[in-house]
Amino acid sequence: MLYHLFQYLDRSYDLPGAGMFQYISFRSALAVILALLITITFGQGIIRFMQRRQIGEEIRNLGLEGQLQKRGTPTMGGVMILLAVLVPVLLFGRLDNIYIQLMIVSTVWLGLLGFLDDYIKVFRHNKEGLKGKFKIVGQVGIGIIVGTVMCASPEVVVRDKVVEPVQQIFVDDDGEVIESVTTNRVVMGTESVKTTQTTIPFVKNNEFDYAWFTGGNRVATWILYVLVAIFVVTAVSNGANLTDGLDGLVSGVSAPIVVVLAILAYLSGHIVYADYLNIMYIPGSGELVVFAAAFAGALIGFLWYNSFPAQTFMGDTGSLAIGGIIAVFALCIRKELLLPILCGVFFVESLSVMMQVSYFKYTKRRYGEGRRIFLMSPIHHHYQKKGIFETKIVIRFWIVSMLLSLAALATLKIR
Repeated sequence: MLYHLFQYLDRSYDLPGAGMFQYISFRSALAVILALLITITFGQGIIRFMQRRQIGEEIRNLGLEGQLQKRGTPTMGGVMILLAVLVPVLLFGRLDNIYIQLMIVSTVWLGLLGFLDDYIKVFRHNKEGLKGKFKIVGQVGIGIIVGTVMCASPEVVVRDKVVEPVQQIFVDDDGEVIESVTTNRVVMGTESVKTTQTTIPFVKNNEFDYAWFTGGNRVATWILYVLVAIFVVTAVSNGANLTDGLDGLVSGVSAPIVVVLAILAYLSGHIVYADYLNIMYIPGSGELVVFAAAFAGALIGFLWYNSFPAQTFMGDTGSLAIGGIIAVFALCIRKELLLPILCGVFFVESLSVMMQVSYFKYTKRRYGEGRRIFLMSPIHHHYQKKGIFETKIVIRFWIVSMLLSLAALATLKIR
């Protein structure tokens, strides 16, 4: 909003300083500062409001140390995160950018989905919340929207790399030509194209087009890409949701993920850096840095109240949205195949639940009694059962997330 206002003031009245809003770095800095201020300044008021309305967490007794002490802690604090993301983006983002539009829609959609789940738990006193099938429907819905926009929108394009011949001429001291050698070099093309390409990590020529599976059939490629988008959004959203079990865990794990996505978006949206790093150039994707800055600021600001002992929980309002936003962001910059590394903590948390449930059902069927691989799942509860203190588990998971984020960033050069 302010971008468009100051652009007008700069062009029409040459207002001093108005040109600063043209720079992504400047608007990103403003976005992260405002997001932090919103969460820290208004967070206490939101928590008090939830306390007055008795919007508290229903805690099941799972035999975990310190668990029952959290009973009644205000939940639905994810509203703070959503506000701290949307307000800076609406103020400082380019609202005519297709990627910003897609991220705003995804944030609102997934936030409402999580809010509905929390509303049923808190106000309808139904511990199960929104039924799983309805959550899946919501996640499938945003997956269809994202996949269709990425395939159909004329604004979603990339620049292909092209091979051009380079002639090298060698001369002697007298200036006479000794040898002429023609070599090929890969450079960034000048024309933008519609494609369903994505990036494969650790591969030298690391672009892969989903159309390869369909033989270039447009409709079949769209269907395939939509299915991929649905799977990615659902998997990461549910992974973040399962990770939300300890004070400060999800927000602390997600922050380095978002920072790396911001770096990748900036590099992909800058033609010089994209050419130098030999990565896909995605026009307009640099604007996503503003969104990522607001998102990172919101997550860190939320930790002010969510760190141990938590004054508020994010609830599904926050956790479902956080995972879904990360997934959609990765799809926008065509780095969804990097998510198993980047979101490795979410992946392991989900895997631990699937392994536990599958093994329990298998052994119950075979031996008549269900057995478990872990003391409890998701895996962060397994470590709690082993007697490791909550804050130590959380900080170690943060460190793991930072290391995985660095590994994901290293894929720019390690191929």
